[in-house]
Amino acid sequence: MKFFLSALILTVAATMAYSQEKSITLYPKGVPNSKPAPATYAENISKDFHISKVTDPTITPYLPAKGSANGAAIIVCPGGSYSILASAHEGTAIAQEFNKIGVTAFVLKYRLPSDEIMADKSIGPLQDAQTAIMIVRKRAAEWGIDPTKIGIIGFSAGGHLASTAGTHFDKVVIEDKENISVRPDFMMLIYPVITFGEYAHTGSRDNLIGKTPSAAQVDLYSNEKQITANTPPTFLIHAEDDKTVPVQNSLMFYDGLLKNHIKAEMHLFQEGGHGFGLNNSKSKDKWFDWAANWLDENGFLKGGVAK
Repeated sequence: MKFFLSALILTVAATMAYSQEKSITLYPKGVPNSKPAPATYAENISKDFHISKVTDPTITPYLPAKGSANGAAIIVCPGGSYSILASAHEGTAIAQEFNKIGVTAFVLKYRLPSDEIMADKSIGPLQDAQTAIMIVRKRAAEWGIDPTKIGIIGFSAGGHLASTAGTHFDKVVIEDKENISVRPDFMMLIYPVITFGEYAHTGSRDNLIGKTPSAAQVDLYSNEKQITANTPPTFLIHAEDDKTVPVQNSLMFYDGLLKNHIKAEMHLFQEGGHGFGLNNSKSKDKWFDWAANWLDENGFLKGGVAK
């Protein structure tokens, strides 16, 4: 009986700590850059909460406990080689962790590049990321968000999407009649795919721009080459023994940030491999603690970290 009551209390406490709202479709009037989906192209969620074949992209808001929100917001981009979305450990779990420090989070279910459903698959994910930023900024007052404190975080291929949003914002690939800025105010890139050159994750590159891309396409989506003086401040995490996405991806991006005098912080784990989400089993350190401190030090958490 005591065990049951303890479990119940923990469940109620966890529920009160954050509030998942209903998902919001990005395109209520029709998805841009789309072709009619074949009957065989239907969204699927695996037992591991891996989402594939997305045709209706959405954002799902996760709100901090009442009275703890600090005005900051973040859009969460799960990874998955641009072929699936690891929506649990790189999506929901991340949003809930941000809620604990008073940050309102939005998990992005973005379209995965496909010639079957897109006229130009190379811009499909970016359209969804830019639209997500635009919606959150437009509706900031509704969610109690400071429109100058809206960031983006991405994991693996989701890190490529996040870094594309943070370096391609002057190339708006959506309809933006109200001229709302689609530039994220900060980026957090976790074992990110960055380059499509020598150290590329070839699966992500092939899925986004095809197996025979032009040199111009490779350069365009090698985001270490797209950094400018207006690139948002950036926080990076990577493991040195990552065999899937080489650590050079983060190293090159960090080097580009330094050369352009962009505020940046990078932490490298000696071990950890790829895809560890919140918890690197090879280390006692928690990268999210570093991330929260970085956000606070850069003024994104008003009044400090929410308790």
